[in-house]
Amino acid sequence: MMSTSSRAFVDDLALRHLDAAYNLGRWLLGSEQDAADAVHDAYLRAARASDTYAGGNERAWWLAIVRNCCLARLAARNKEKKNVAIDDNPVAAERWMPRADADDIEERLDSSRRRERIEMHLRNLPETFREVLILREIEELSYREIADVLQTPIGTVMSRLARGRALLQKALTDNGTMEAPHGL
Repeated sequence: MMSTSSRAFVDDLALRHLDAAYNLGRWLLGSEQDAADAVHDAYLRAARASDTYAGGNERAWWLAIVRNCCLARLAARNKEKKNVAIDDNPVAAERWMPRADADDIEERLDSSRRRERIEMHLRNLPETFREVLILREIEELSYREIADVLQTPIGTVMSRLARGRALLQKALTDNGTMEAPHGL
């Protein structure tokens, strides 16, 4: 049985980082419903493991549990599949893409096309690079937090991030005259 203080800890943690958990789930699983289910599974796992939490970065601990639940769902869904689709909702991309301040319709249309192309190419990246880009560029986690979430050395995080950015930039420039997004 979980203690009241453990329950309060997990409830507070899940609420504070619910958006990040759900967003990570959507990007990894490609489905809003699957993401919601994975976050729910993660909450249950966190509740069961709350007494074993040894301190440290709570957000990284929580997102690592969410990531593991997402990876378990991916494995169960299709062991052969390497890449998953991203939800067609552009809201997540708008969080890390510069917004067009212009009222000009052509500029807004161009911005929308850029966002769609970036999402398409991000969706086609191998999972190891895509998840590092999502955690860094969308969720704005530090390299250390990403290393904690992925349970991998920080050097691996930096390498995957650099390689992912390079692959995304190459895909964007190879498929047209568009420049890579700022910061990638």
